[in-house]
This record gives sequence, structure tokens and C-alpha cells, in this order.
Amino acid sequence: MSDRDPEAVPVRGELVVVTGMTGAGRSTAAKELEDLGYYVVDNLPPSLLPDVVRLVDESHGPRQKMAVVVDVRSGSFFAGLRTHLAERRAVAAAGGRRTTLVFLDASDEVLVRRQEAVRRPHPLQASGRLLDGLHRERRVLADLRGEADLTIDTTSLNVHQLTDRVAEAFGTLETTALKVNVISFGFKYGIPVDADFVADMRFLPNPHWVPELRHNTGRDADVAAFVKAQPGAAEFLDAYVPVLTGVADGYLRENKRFMRVAIGCTGGKHRSVAMTEEITARLRAAGFDAKPVHRDLGRE
Repeated sequence: MSDRDPEAVPVRGELVVVTGMTGAGRSTAAKELEDLGYYVVDNLPPSLLPDVVRLVDESHGPRQKMAVVVDVRSGSFFAGLRTHLAERRAVAAAGGRRTTLVFLDASDEVLVRRQEAVRRPHPLQASGRLLDGLHRERRVLADLRGEADLTIDTTSLNVHQLTDRVAEAFGTLETTALKVNVISFGFKYGIPVDADFVADMRFLPNPHWVPELRHNTGRDADVAAFVKAQPGAAEFLDAYVPVLTGVADGYLRENKRFMRVAIGCTGGKHRSVAMTEEITARLRAAGFDAKPVHRDLGRE
């Protein structure tokens, strides 16, 4: 029996190496991996791969997932990528980071159109045509394409569809779920400038004018019960939360993973706080990752 404690052995995060054809969507894939919680390094010379892995292990811990984008922009350094990948996979077999090679590709016609649209020459084009650069790149990348763990052909994919593919491959329920912040605030302190939605609770009677409730907040049961019992409160909740859930579903379809809903009252102490807590609870019950944030609570 081994003397090593399994709980003491660090679980190492995945290393994703993204490569492929110029214009096939490497930057889009890298941005999506970053949104999924990966530490991303773009345009990395392969010779620096061991050093970057070591630095991420030391600064962020071995559990931190990481991704590197490696392509022909590295010039002569690119030739050593296959050797470094073999080394990383040998390290993974010995308990190191699991390494996954992702290759992005597309038809020459689509790649030419995309490069012309951004008005940028191909890195291997030199004085020739853009198509000449693409053909050189295909020859350089031929072996890597055959060794890829995941090949994504983006010929018929738009940006959203490509991010969906990356999320399907590397996302978890935690990283791909919509995160909703429901923020209570006081209008007298200003509306949150980054709110996607703003609702005004000043149509409800103010507990401030009820002596036994004045010094409590919307997080206290008596204030929350008072606010939710007022005419129009239940009707508002029953109508507004389905609107938010419908929009949230649309956000996910459009690859937006963050939504900020601001709920305001005069001072951000009673009505907005109580309704924020209730809206958050209903969103959670509907399956969303919702969190209440009380911006102005305690300012009075």
C-alpha cells in the first residue's frame, strides 16, 4: 500500500493547446476558454511552454486550468511544437497536467474571405498572394492536424456557434451557467451604471414610515413580509421574474453569461432589498446561478 495520501496529491488543471489555420477562429476560441476560467496565453513560442506551465503552477496553483495559442506567427519557434507536445503528454502520463490539442480549420475560400475582411496579410504570405500563404501554412500544420485531440471546422460556423463548440468541449455546468446578479440600490445614490435591467420599487409603501420596521432592513423577516404583502407586490413578482428568465435563456443562446438586474427604492434599505431577495430566490428555483447584492445597505 502506498504511503502517499491521495487527498494530498494535487489535482492538476487541464492544459489546452490551441492551434490551426489563420482566420479559423483561434482568437475566438481563446476568448471563450478565458470566459470558462482558463488562464490564456496567446502567441506563445513553443519553447516557452514548460516555463509558462511552471509559472502558472507557482502563481495560480496546479488546479488552475490553462490554455495557450500557438501558431505560425511564432516563426522558426513553431517547428518545435510537436516535440514539446510529446513532452507535455509524457508529463501528463506521470501525473502532470492533461494536455489537449485543439486544431481549428476552415476552407481556403472562407479563410481568404475572412482575412480580406480584416484587411490583414497572411503571416506566411511574404510577397505572394494570400492564398499562397494559406497553402504554406497547411503544409506546416499537416502533421499537427493529424495529431489533434479535437478538430473544429469553422467553415460554416459563426462566432456564436464556435464559442458553443468550445463551451461544449471544455465548459462545465458551473462555467457555462448564466450568472445573475440581482442588485438592490437607492435611487438617491444613483442607478447602477452597469445594470442590464432596472426596476423601481417605489410604487410600494415605504416601511420607513412604520416605526417598528424603520430600523430593520429588507433582509429581516418582518420587513420582507410587509413589503411582499402590499398590493401589487405579488403581481409584480409573478410578471417580472418570467420576463427575466425568458431574457436569461436568450442571453445563453447569445453566449452572454452575465446579467445584472437592479432593483431600486428610495434609500436601498427596505423595499428593494426585500424584493431583491425574493427575485433571487425565484431565479434560483428556476435553475439560474443568481446572487443578491445589496449595494447601498448600511449607507443610511
